[in-house]
Amino acid sequence: MQQSAVPELAHTHTHPIHWMATATAVAGVVALSSLVQPGSATAAQPQGTRANSAPATGPAPSTTGVTFPIDCGPVRAVVAKKASGDLDGDGRPETVAVVHCDAPMGTPPDAVYVLTQAAGAAEPRVVATLVEVKDRYSVTDFAVRDGAVTATLLGYSSPDVPNCCPDLKDNVKWRWRNGAFARSADAGARGV
Repeated sequence: MQQSAVPELAHTHTHPIHWMATATAVAGVVALSSLVQPGSATAAQPQGTRANSAPATGPAPSTTGVTFPIDCGPVRAVVAKKASGDLDGDGRPETVAVVHCDAPMGTPPDAVYVLTQAAGAAEPRVVATLVEVKDRYSVTDFAVRDGAVTATLLGYSSPDVPNCCPDLKDNVKWRWRNGAFARSADAGARGV
């Protein structure tokens, strides 16, 4: 058997400088990833159908320039999804927006707001909050159809459940009744 000309596996012994170099490189990658973000999505958002109670007239309220009641600290609020339809049967469409903070990492919780714009008003305004950020839900399968807002909410059974892994799924519907949005759900929250 021929002996190697190099010392026996000299490169397998780590020294503190190797750990420092690795830690510095990882910290640099993490810092760079928080600065480099993809651009805003430009895909068209699907629009919900109108309520059957009355044909909606006029344009739906725009989410552009609306100040949503969400505290995002140093980052901005982002409208992730939106849909429009006549929810209260007055003949004018409302816009429902799913909003979250533009966090550089992770999946921030969603809030759901209803916007309306009175005839002759310059700006739309938020008239209802259907889901609050503090509830820690992610909103999926979102739509406005037949005068109702429908969504699937992914949530957490306790504060101990990691943010990465929601363990509850709830299909919900909101409908305008007696001057407020009433929430109904299917058989209850189910484990994911």
